[in-house]
Parts: sequence; structure tokens; C-alpha cells
Amino acid sequence: MSLHDSPVHSRDDIVEVNPLYARLGVDEVPKNRMPDRPMAADAAYQIVHDELLLDGIARTNLATFVTTWMEPQARTLMDECADKNMIDKDEYPQTAELERRCVRMLGDLWNAPDPIGCSTTGSSEACMLGGLALKRRWQQRTGSSARPNLVMGANVQVVWEKFCNYWDVEARLVPIEGDRFHLDGESAVAHCDENTIGVVAILGSTFDGSYEPVAEIAGALDDFEQRTGSHVPIHVDGASGAMIAPFLDPDLRWDFSLERVASINTSGHKYGLVYPGIGWVVWRDKGTLPEELVFKVDYLGGEQPTFTLNFSRPGSQIAAQYFNFIRLGRDGYHAVQQKCRDIARYLSSALGDMKPFEPLTNGFELPAFAFKLRDDIEAYTVYDVSMRLREHSWIVPAYKFPKNRDDLHVLRIVVRNGFSRDLAELFLRDAQRLVPMLERQSKPFASEDATSFHH
Repeated sequence: MSLHDSPVHSRDDIVEVNPLYARLGVDEVPKNRMPDRPMAADAAYQIVHDELLLDGIARTNLATFVTTWMEPQARTLMDECADKNMIDKDEYPQTAELERRCVRMLGDLWNAPDPIGCSTTGSSEACMLGGLALKRRWQQRTGSSARPNLVMGANVQVVWEKFCNYWDVEARLVPIEGDRFHLDGESAVAHCDENTIGVVAILGSTFDGSYEPVAEIAGALDDFEQRTGSHVPIHVDGASGAMIAPFLDPDLRWDFSLERVASINTSGHKYGLVYPGIGWVVWRDKGTLPEELVFKVDYLGGEQPTFTLNFSRPGSQIAAQYFNFIRLGRDGYHAVQQKCRDIARYLSSALGDMKPFEPLTNGFELPAFAFKLRDDIEAYTVYDVSMRLREHSWIVPAYKFPKNRDDLHVLRIVVRNGFSRDLAELFLRDAQRLVPMLERQSKPFASEDATSFHH
């Protein structure tokens, strides 16, 4: 018996069914094995629907970067494409064409000279593909049998540590120091050598919403190559910022306009404004994506080039991404992202005016910011604040920063499309109301063990 097994007759093993739902005489459903008999579709729907009521409310989840609202026309398109397996390009050629158009649009948005790329299930798969291309190009370039390494800030999302673990690459995590909360040019180069396959620059740290200085890192790597002869390309993890910066920060140099940038990934389901899950990865040209990584397979009716870790998934998100691109255009994306940034700036400023809070960042890059409690607050922690906010249906994560600054415990708010100024005012009202309750505490009740949020 496993640790998760329950006694056969335990009530923990049974879902009780409301008599009004039980149209086939079913009054309970087993949790951990399939029931013997069918039930009406409406009854099954209501059982599942009722259990899902216990989930948090997506629109008031201020922890996630993932899109929680789309227009009804996009939802209709997604319903219409849910049964299309996007990998079957011979059977669904127009879905494949929409994917190619999205890649070309992203390449144009990011100034790629001759873009090549694909959709993925999310940024995590896209990062894996970008990392694999870096590793293979390093092997081709050097012919070395040494163990390669990848340089990145300690603030990276955990997928990069997974990549290094899964693909036998040394993860060189550059520690954050003092008030430097992410990678910069000097710290990146200090960790590079002849076995470095690349540097990962984050356009929008999940810890505090700040951009890493890609142009500065590229310049430092130019100097490093002149001194050592070692070529180190950059992969930009633009999970969020790659769909923010082109519209709101047009003068920022971070993309393929920098020759050292080999590849970029983004999450279509974050500020690409599509429901989860879809990501994108684009290489600057065919020379940055090794040909031997691209499989040409005879699959379900035709030869298809493919470079993905996953095969079957619905065409829904591809259709929705293309819908957004032609529906909004550049001006529409600018308007949506600017509204998000404006609300993030407003929230950061308003929280800073409240006695216990001190903003760490201000939402001037990603529409997200971190804030902490002032140093003289002793009766409660950021984890107490997070717990109290959840009582008002606001999901605001509390967490600590990486090693060397793990003394810093913060909360973070992400502003997404659909989080309006009115919702922001409601949030501020609830935050203001909970402060007196927290101040009446004699000591903290919640610690970092109280959170399940991890980067």
C-alpha cells in the first residue's frame, strides 16, 4: 500500500453526490478508481464543477503571469480548434500556416534578419530548445569533450536549472549581491570560460519584475571574446518582457538587433494574452539553429520538419495567438500593456504610501513589482500579509530572494490584462483594512513554511 492509499471503505475515498445530480441512481463516486457505472453528463459536470469551486479565483490571482481573460471570440476559436492536433500538419495545414505566420511576426517584432522558430507548450519547453541549440553549437564550434556550462543569474526561473540537470550542463548561477538583484555584464563575464555555451539574460525577472541589461551583457561578452577568443552567445528569456518591451520600450536594445543574441523565447500565454499553454522560441537565422536538431519525419501522411520536445497538443492556442496578433496589432498591444504598466505603477506607489509597506521595484519594466515590510515591523511577516489577503480572495505570493539575499522576504503583484483600475482600488481597500488587524498581533503567525509559492 502506498503512502497515498486510503482504506477501501474510508469516506476519504468517496465523493458524495447530491441527490439532485444523481440521475442514474448514483449517490457516490469513488475518488481513486473508475466507477463501475456511467452517469448523466450533466451530473458528472456538476460534480467536477463543484469541486473546482475550491480553486482560487483566476482573475484575483496576483501571483500568476499567465493570462486569465480573453475575448469571447478568442474563446470560440479555441473551442473550434480543440480537436485539432497541431502536430498533424498534413491534416491541418492551415493551423500549421498560422503557426508559421506567428513565428514570422515575432521575428519581425524582435528584429530577426531571417527568423526560424516554432510554438511550444510554454516558455519552459522553449527554454529547453534554446538551451539545446546553444549546447550543440558550442560542440560544433569547439569540438570539445569537456563538460559545458551555462551562465545565468541566480534569479532565473527553475526551468534553466532543470535544463542543466537534464542535459548535463553545469549551471553557473551568478549570485545576487546587495542591491543588484539580477545579472549584469561584469558578473556574467566573470563566470564565463572556453566551455560556456551561452549566457541567459532575463527580460523580466520573476522575483521583482526588472529587466536584465541585455545590451550591457552583450558588450561585456564582446570584450571577453576579443580578450580570449571564446565566442559566447546570448539567449534572451523573454517569457514576459519580450511581449512588453517592443511596445513600451522601443528604444531598449535587447533583441536580435544585438548580433550576440542567438535566440529568444516568450510565453504566448503571458503578455502574449493567450490562455495557457503556449510558448514561442525564435532563432535569428538558420545558422543559429543546428540542422541536425531539426527532425524530418514521415508522420501521418507527410514529411515534417520538427524541433520540439512535445508532439500532440491542440491547435487552440495557435489560433488564439494569431487572433490576438491580427485583432490588436502593434497599437492594440501597446494600449493593453501600457494600461497594465500604469496600474502596476499606481499600485506600487499607493502601497508605498501605506505605513507598513516599502516597494522594492515600481512596475516601470514588467507590469509587476515586489514590496516588503518596513524594517521596524515585528508583529507580523509578509507571509501573514499574504495569508490575510487570501481571506479576501486576493492571491499574493510571499517568498524570499535567492542565496546571498535570502534575508529579503517580499510580496509580489503581477498586473495582467483584465486587472482594471477598479479592481486595483478594491485591492488597496482590502489591504488597508487588514493592516490594523495585523498590528494587533503580538507576534508573527506565518513563516516562509506557510507558502507553497516557489520560483
